[in-house]
Amino acid sequence: MLIVLAGALTLLYRVLHKYHYHEIKDSIAKIPGWRLAACLGLTVLNYLLLIGYDLIAIRSIGHPLPLPKVALASFAGFATSYNLGALFGGTPVRIRLYSSFGMSAAEIVRMMVAIGTTFWVGVFTLAGLIFIIDPMPIPEPLHLAVSNVRPIGVVLLVLAVAYLCLPLIWRKPLQWHGHELLIPRFSTLVAQLVVSAADLMVAAASLYVILPDSISLSYPQFLGVYLLAVVAVILTHVPGGVGILELIILTFAATDSKPEVLAALVAFRVIYYLLPLGLAFGLLLNYELRMHSEKAQAVARNVGSVLGGVTPMVVSLGTMLAGAVLLFSGATPAVPERLHLVRSILSPGVVGLSHFLNSLIGGGLLLLGRGLQRRLDAAWWSAVVLLVAGIVVSLAKGFDYEEAIAASLVLAALVCARKQFYRKGSILRPAWSSGWIAAVGITLLCTVWLGLFSHKHYEFAEEQWWRFLFDPTAPAFLRALVGVAVLVVGFALAHTFSGRAAAKTTPATADELEPAAQIVARSPRTSSNLALLGDKILLFNDQQMAFIMYGIQGRCWISMGDPVGPEEEWSELVWEFREQCDRYDAWPVFYQVDPERVTLYLDQGYSLLKLGEEARVDASQFTLEGGPRKGLRQNRNRFEKEGFSFEIVPRENVAGLLPTLKAISDEWLAEKQASEKGFSLGYFDEPYLQRFPCAVVRAQGEVLAFANVWLAAGNEEFSIDLMRYRPNGPRGLMDYLFVELLLWGRAQGYHWFNLGMAPLSGIESRQLAPLWNKFASLLFRHGDRFYGFEGLREYKDKFDPVWTPKYLAARGGLALPRILADVTTLIGRKR
Repeated sequence: MLIVLAGALTLLYRVLHKYHYHEIKDSIAKIPGWRLAACLGLTVLNYLLLIGYDLIAIRSIGHPLPLPKVALASFAGFATSYNLGALFGGTPVRIRLYSSFGMSAAEIVRMMVAIGTTFWVGVFTLAGLIFIIDPMPIPEPLHLAVSNVRPIGVVLLVLAVAYLCLPLIWRKPLQWHGHELLIPRFSTLVAQLVVSAADLMVAAASLYVILPDSISLSYPQFLGVYLLAVVAVILTHVPGGVGILELIILTFAATDSKPEVLAALVAFRVIYYLLPLGLAFGLLLNYELRMHSEKAQAVARNVGSVLGGVTPMVVSLGTMLAGAVLLFSGATPAVPERLHLVRSILSPGVVGLSHFLNSLIGGGLLLLGRGLQRRLDAAWWSAVVLLVAGIVVSLAKGFDYEEAIAASLVLAALVCARKQFYRKGSILRPAWSSGWIAAVGITLLCTVWLGLFSHKHYEFAEEQWWRFLFDPTAPAFLRALVGVAVLVVGFALAHTFSGRAAAKTTPATADELEPAAQIVARSPRTSSNLALLGDKILLFNDQQMAFIMYGIQGRCWISMGDPVGPEEEWSELVWEFREQCDRYDAWPVFYQVDPERVTLYLDQGYSLLKLGEEARVDASQFTLEGGPRKGLRQNRNRFEKEGFSFEIVPRENVAGLLPTLKAISDEWLAEKQASEKGFSLGYFDEPYLQRFPCAVVRAQGEVLAFANVWLAAGNEEFSIDLMRYRPNGPRGLMDYLFVELLLWGRAQGYHWFNLGMAPLSGIESRQLAPLWNKFASLLFRHGDRFYGFEGLREYKDKFDPVWTPKYLAARGGLALPRILADVTTLIGRKR
């Protein structure tokens, strides 16, 4: 993409080599107001027509939605796609919005295919007709085999007619690689053609109406040129078609008034691209705040956390835009009147130094965007210092008060959001994704092009390139360009060799388990003991006070629960885990997180999915008295009369029991026809079992059942993990074990007895609930043939527990089905 953009800008520079920067500025000022108004009106009409794409797609998949929701998704999707490209803009925005409207991943994919098909039907049909009826000549510099576009039109029209006739001659679904492709109805195809053709004609008209009268193309011919430009923009994937659209229009518009044409294109970009993008950004921000505020009220009762999650991204983008403005300002000549005013106050050396520093500051702000998005304290301080300096040098280099005002607004936003930038760390450490690199690269390429074009009057003779630093007649832009290049290359090298520790991808060693055991011993939650199983990778913080335990399955790095250790260490540890995932292009996932901590994950932009509910019995209040406990009381009395006994074997004595426990475990697995699982629950491992006391039930001295016992710090909680019994044991054996264990825990002063999670329980299925809630609720009620979801909930309800929700924190949208599959695979992996 960057190579294509560089090539397009080079060709565009050659097309405009005869014209001066000031000619284009003057041409923009001379555009008649009625042309601007007409362009704006046609733009509004065009975006209204674009809603038809989504309406047709919604109709084709049979998932009706209210018109306001469809209009929001359509407008935001197209506005971001036109400016940022489908890959970085339109597709993610549509996935985000339609998934929040309750659509499944499969429905969204079908809808996106329908939207794309609608567009190409219009392009093929309209371009075919235009190219045949009024073929435009192909410019000689392109050196193509044909002199005009009529042959291309014939091919396109044949393809379009074949598609439109398909439902008339073939009504069965098409088979492709084992998948069925449904043929749309003829009425749907006609609607696709009408909407797409109207969209393209109005879009072309909104540009045509603002072009000067001197262009030699009629509207039908210009429509063909516009279609070529649109297709080229889509195929090259350059965001916004920067340089591509301008190059094609200027190449085919045979006129001597190219500055006027380029001025019209600049005005068109502002009206058709940037204004809708700003409006779409505001609508998306408002929607996200409303949606997340409802979630926060239901889950965390804390709207401030949502604002905290949105602010860093907004501020980082604003900082990068401020940097781009300073770079573009440094690449163009100053306004002569303002420059004379500044030089009457400051010396030429100070003015020249200010110009140089202005570009360096712009490059620095551009590079700080990623650190701000990662909430780094160092990035915040650096951005504040650079923005203050940018305000000063903008005024000193040519009294550019517009740039100073823009920098001041971003500075004010940074200062107001100070509390959101709390992370300690180097600005060199955040992993740079391809999207961020592309954004910086596009900005720098456009800056170079703008600077070279604005200073064409200066002879860039080959022998002068090494002398321009000392040549007083050379443009200050050249010195600034070298400075920015040195800054960017230096930053890239420092980032590459910043000494980042490699991410761990192998399970914890014995040396790592010992410090982990000390941290676990101080944890108030028994689930922390899963770290000692030895099947997980451990990520410690720098102080070795806390850790995250995780496993890797496919692209997902899955953390088992919340971090373990003091809560004040969690935030930085979660960020470190996320950045390690970024370096490996992995997806961070947090499985079974507590509701009290959801703000930690909302704050970083994760989506939350309810997995089920965890049962915790108040052991301090547990008793067998009363009618509701009659069954448990009678069961215990029966086992005591039959000579059964309960015992807690200290961890020091567990080693001697291991052969017996192993035999019981093997019998249980054979009877269940199951294999050992792991990750979220323990399996039979002798070193692991010797770390804990063991609860056993005996009959005439023979062990019939056992369970290892987890004990949390401060007597806050106790629980069991690996639970096995002999298949020939009497009915009610495990009820007896649980009751005796609860009574033992109460006697030892423990508060809670954790019975573990009941998957999919407590998930409500209402008419407007998300699709996951409806599916999970249905599986909970009718999925007993696969897993005893409802039966497990009923069993634990006998002990009158307090039910607490558990969540999955991960990215949402189309990635969610794959994430759930990877989590299931990791848990079910044979040991």
